[in-house]
Amino acid sequence: MLKIDLVGAEVLHPHGLGTAALSLADGLISATPVGKAVDLGGFRVLPGIIDVHGDGFERHVAPRRGAMKQMAEGLIAVEAELAANGITTGVLAQFVSWEGGLRGLEFADQVFGTLRDVGRTLVTDVRPQLRFEVSLIDLYADLPTKVAEWGVEYIVFNDHLPHDRLAEGRKPPRLTGQALKAGRNPEAHFQMLLELHANVAQAQKLLDPLCAALKAGGARIGSHDDNTAAGWATWAARGVEVAEFPETQDAAEAAQASNGHVVLGAPNVVRGGSHKGNVSALDLVAMGLCDALASDYHYPSPRRAALMLARSGLMDLAGAWALVSSGPAAVLGLGDRGTLAPGKRADIVVLDSADRVAATIAGGRVSFMSGDVAERFVAAG
Repeated sequence: MLKIDLVGAEVLHPHGLGTAALSLADGLISATPVGKAVDLGGFRVLPGIIDVHGDGFERHVAPRRGAMKQMAEGLIAVEAELAANGITTGVLAQFVSWEGGLRGLEFADQVFGTLRDVGRTLVTDVRPQLRFEVSLIDLYADLPTKVAEWGVEYIVFNDHLPHDRLAEGRKPPRLTGQALKAGRNPEAHFQMLLELHANVAQAQKLLDPLCAALKAGGARIGSHDDNTAAGWATWAARGVEVAEFPETQDAAEAAQASNGHVVLGAPNVVRGGSHKGNVSALDLVAMGLCDALASDYHYPSPRRAALMLARSGLMDLAGAWALVSSGPAAVLGLGDRGTLAPGKRADIVVLDSADRVAATIAGGRVSFMSGDVAERFVAAG
């Protein structure tokens, strides 16, 4: 672990930027200098990014259909991408869905098992999240046991079935491609969707005891794509704490009003709107209806979104960066990180004058370093 004083840089604290030295020792931010200085004049030092939800890892662990033989190597590549984007804590959002394939139960078992084995060798704190489709009621009974085996502490419930079409007995768009991707006959796939659609009422009854069992096991639970205040209220009554990517202002307001955490997609902020036509994350941020920004499907976006918000004048840098650092830490219940206060984990991202990631340090260990900043660390001995 590094034992150094970072001097000359602008350092971001909750009150804003300052120029006092930042010291690291024993994997933590130190309250006192350690006596070995690295000159970072011209750079900015900020808290490491905490990515509360990202599924961009899928392209590393399953680059092509059938090419899934080297999952451990894929997760190592995931860490490299996380670190290069300033992410010091990354939550990998793995589906268990009717979609099958790399979003099926068998594949999830491989991902979680490999992450459990490989994760301890990584510098970045990489954590699992289970995204579970509510219509899979046959899996409810065993789910708390599976979650404990996998070491999953954060579960989010989804419902991605096209209920309107299925209620009319109509085939959803892209059904054939979706079925073939999952290795199913298209007609059999359609019949499965109809059966899952018929499970909805029963699922609503079974979710209450399931959520209670998961929370009793220590899990944090979230809902996904809430679009009404009433829908959120139903989840909140089950003890759900996180509203991921609410689709409407009403749902986001309801979540915050009941002390739920609202997580929005950083790509939505960067784009200036939702690619699905939902409420703009930028608008929700402007209204104060956001506690954390997540990478969703694009790991560079948290950094880009926070810096864009600061440049726009909508928020100061400290407030904007909190959406990718201390805010996500609160969502995940990680009180040991998120700011550069003494005693916190030494999770740091160093940005150059062009706001590119020059270095990432996780738990006092280097996970990424490039260019001029690397020369400065080497020169310091």
